[in-house]
Amino acid sequence: MIVKFSTRAGALTMHGDAAVTLLKAMGHSGTVPGAILAADLPGALASLRRALDSGHLAEPAAPADDAADDDDTEERAPPVTLRMRAVPLIDMVETAVARGSDLMWERG
Repeated sequence: MIVKFSTRAGALTMHGDAAVTLLKAMGHSGTVPGAILAADLPGALASLRRALDSGHLAEPAAPADDAADDDDTEERAPPVTLRMRAVPLIDMVETAVARGSDLMWERG
């Protein structure tokens, strides 16, 4: 599943597992589609930051890469962490807060 976040300022697409984990960290149920009203976004952003800083968020499972297992000498790029995936969402929410916009999301 892909989740598309949107505000009046723009849109962002994210893998579903990461998106749902981040939504739950914001205090939402994680259901897709959904929305957080502008008045509630500062609190949701604070909750997300606390969850990321605590280090207690479970990383979504990485997709299996059978080809990489065949050659152990091949260098692998470092994994993209949930904290890294959260950065564009945090930026989007900060912009939405500054502009008084709601945050909405749906299947992409």
